[in-house]
Amino acid sequence: MPAERIRVEGVIKLFGERAHEGLDLLRKGAGKDAIRERSGAVLGLDNVSFTVEEGEILVVMGLSGSGKSTMLRCLNRLVEPTAGSIRVDGVEVTTLGSKALREFRRQTFGMVFQHFALFPNRTIAENVEYGLEVQGVAPAERRRRALESIELVGLRGWDAKLPSQLSGGMQQRAGLARALCVDADILLMDEAFSALDPLIRREMQDELVSLQRNLRKTVVFVSHDLDEAIHLGGRIVLMRDGAIVQAGSAEEILLAPADDYVRRFAEHIDVSSVLTLGRLVDETPPLLPESLHAEDAWPLVETRAPDEVLVVTCDRHMPVGRVSRDRLGAPGARGRRLDALMDGGIARARSTDVLRTVLPLLAREPLGIAVVDEHNRFLGLLTRERVLHALARTRPGDGEWNGSTPAPGAFPSSHSTRSATTVSTGLPLTFPA
Repeated sequence: MPAERIRVEGVIKLFGERAHEGLDLLRKGAGKDAIRERSGAVLGLDNVSFTVEEGEILVVMGLSGSGKSTMLRCLNRLVEPTAGSIRVDGVEVTTLGSKALREFRRQTFGMVFQHFALFPNRTIAENVEYGLEVQGVAPAERRRRALESIELVGLRGWDAKLPSQLSGGMQQRAGLARALCVDADILLMDEAFSALDPLIRREMQDELVSLQRNLRKTVVFVSHDLDEAIHLGGRIVLMRDGAIVQAGSAEEILLAPADDYVRRFAEHIDVSSVLTLGRLVDETPPLLPESLHAEDAWPLVETRAPDEVLVVTCDRHMPVGRVSRDRLGAPGARGRRLDALMDGGIARARSTDVLRTVLPLLAREPLGIAVVDEHNRFLGLLTRERVLHALARTRPGDGEWNGSTPAPGAFPSSHSTRSATTVSTGLPLTFPA
């Protein structure tokens, strides 16, 4: 289990000369407007709590003024919290003296801002090695590490150029290389890609995901863009008026929004880029074991089953083919096992795959796709009907679906089922009631 790197508990930030008076009012239950009217203090963070695990990308997001950037800066005390606890690798950051804080920042954090903040009169290599220069690292060693970081972000050969000779995307890569060069385990990124053109922005997002996967950096990423948060993966902390309104995966926020604000925030998201197959499967599709003979299978499918039924192995219940009602009822079928009558080849996909990645495959599979877990165990069938309902955010046989029923887990079943029979293999056969 990943180790916890950051723990934020009850962090409050009030701006203004009478911040502590505002803190007393907040603790007595006063709201943001009342605090400002009575003390002049502006509430920036309102009892914020969350954790970040090692190797995780946590995206802190919200609209302008939500407190997301303030929270990021509180982590390394570029903004001084008014109250609360911030522990990083077990160290209580809020109690560090100025000298200890500076050293802790240098050793622990790398920062990447929206604006590249490169020195215009220094080369890219000189910019990247600047953090090591401040630390007193020998010139040869810091240049070696700078060149390694420059290559990591895809800027090999540009180390002798000035920032003005690079595109915006390349300058942002240089900023990322500078953060990586000091070998900080935790990257704090504040709207790092929002100033870039859309195509370059997506390239940088991909670059960050790749770097995080290879280097296992812990990343706290501030963004106002839910599409960006989804693309980066990991958990999302959604803020409003200085408080966290919901925290969880992109799926949880999309399927079970905590309130109307979250629902509006997520309403324009491409569902297919968020939902994983495990949430959409029909867990009780009609199944027939491959060892069953046609005359035994025929009464089960004659009137109840779809035109085609999945055939599964007797040991692992894994789909291996499909058989049609017409083939089971054909004159020459009697006495033959289903594995001799079926059409083999059922497409499979992982339960963790995102829906968008399997849509072309589903278009070629009229019966659906077999969804399996990480151990290659069959979980259920992904059908076109269920996908269409998911894309429309509706529930089969019902009205609008917003994910609140059921709670995050399997997608609701499209039909009630009952056990039809159990053959000698012990495999239950289920058909629509």
